[in-house]
Parts: sequence; structure tokens; C-alpha cells
Amino acid sequence: MIRGWYTGASGMQAQQRRLDTVANNLANVNTAGFKRDTNVHKAFPELLIRRHNDNGVRTLPLSGLDPVLGSFDTAPVVGRLGSGVETNEIYTIFEQGALRETSNPFDLALDGDGFFLVDTPRGERMTRNGSFQLGPEGILVTNEGFPVLGENGYIFIRENNFHVDEDGRVFENPEFADDPDRLVSMRENQWTDSEEVDRLQLVSVRRVRYLEKQGGSLWNTTWESGDAQILPAGSRPGVLQGFVETSNVNPVSEMVQMIEVNRAYEANQRVIQTHDEATQQLLNTVLRV
Repeated sequence: MIRGWYTGASGMQAQQRRLDTVANNLANVNTAGFKRDTNVHKAFPELLIRRHNDNGVRTLPLSGLDPVLGSFDTAPVVGRLGSGVETNEIYTIFEQGALRETSNPFDLALDGDGFFLVDTPRGERMTRNGSFQLGPEGILVTNEGFPVLGENGYIFIRENNFHVDEDGRVFENPEFADDPDRLVSMRENQWTDSEEVDRLQLVSVRRVRYLEKQGGSLWNTTWESGDAQILPAGSRPGVLQGFVETSNVNPVSEMVQMIEVNRAYEANQRVIQTHDEATQQLLNTVLRV
């Protein structure tokens, strides 16, 4: 009966970790570029139940009158007994979220696989959150103030005087430099005489599954993921100005999972309670005898 306590307790712990993951997904349902996490569970090594007084050896032929031609093992296993469950890993699903139009020229979205590269005090990090803004030094930065990196370093732009095409190239028009209050269209046909400032540095890794979340929509490379590599021409995702990539979290699906987790947690809790009552009854009976 003690085994049942540990089995139920391991199930409760696994469901608690699953609940934490679902709650974090729901908390970031409106975070641009957020990727949802999922839990993977595995059973503890199963215990084998064997028949007593049976070595499982059979001889050929089966009749004792004929000479023995050989033998084989029947593996006298009558069943398996699981001993609980544990969380194997929590990994991220990198499905692309929907693209939402904002008409804000500082909002950029990636249509395809890849990441923006930003400079942080802890080193270069990757992100899918393209909700950028103009920093006080005149450079393109994230909402946290981290500079967005181009192929030549920081990207210097002027408000209402820059355009980003689908390849990630950043343009500015010298004609509008003396008129900072002019509202410039993001359509490419308005930038025929513009000058290229830089191109966004878009990167990826060998195995995105093993990227490490750093908070603030940032990702860091690990030994398993490999180092960040600049995407060559032809494999770069499309860049859409005036759009943001929404979270790939489905709130309805996450709420259903939360209900499933609560029910599974309660079921494991009842298992422990039942074993506790049975053990108490057994001890009371033995003591009376």
C-alpha cells in the first residue's frame, strides 16, 4: 500500500508542473512573439511481476520420453506494475503566431522561421517580438531598450523617415530629413529614391527546440541548440512592417488543459486518501488481534 502513496504523489507533482506551464501560457496570451510550452511525462521504470516456482525454461520435445533437443525461455512475466510518473522535459512549440496589422512603422513581424538579434547587457539574444521603438540615441530598440542589431551594428533611423522592405533592408529618404513631422507612407513605391541604411540581422540555430527562454521574449542558445547563425539569402523569413506576430497560445485549448490537470490532480489525491484509509483500517484490525 505504501507504493500507492508514492505513485499518487508523483502524479500530483507532475500535474502541478503541468499546471504551472499552462498558467504561464495563459499569462502570455497577449505577448507578441510568445511561444507556448508543453510538458512531456514518462513513467518510472516498471516493476516486473513473475510467477513463483517457475524458472520459465521449457525443453524440446515437451514429452519426457524423447531425448532433449533444446530449450527455450517462456519469460514467466504475468504483468507489469507502473510505479508513478515524472516530468521528462518542458519544451517550446515554435509554431508561428498570427500576424496582426498595427500600422505602426516601428512594428516588425517575421513571416517564416528565424529570429531578430538584439544586444543586451548579458550578450546577444534572439527574439520574435518585433514591437520596437525609437531609442533616445536614434537607434531601433526593443520595448526594454535593447538595441536591435543590423548587419553593420546598431540601426540608426529617424522618426517618420524610414522604411523596411520584406528582405529586412532599412531605407531612409534624405528629402524628408528636414521635415521630421511629415508622415511618410510605408508603401514601397514612396521610397524609390531612398538610401539603404542597413539590413536587419536575422538568425537561426541548428535545433530551435533546445533554445533557452530568458524572459522578456528573449532566447539564448545552448550547447544542444548550437550557435546562432546568420540566415543567408533565400532562407530568410519575410519582414512585414506595420505588423506584429501574436502569441501562438490558444486560450480555449489551454483552458481545457487546465480543467484536465485539475481533474487528474484530484484523482491522484483520492488515490493517496484511499490508500491512507486502507492502511489505517489494516493497522486497527491488526492491533485488535
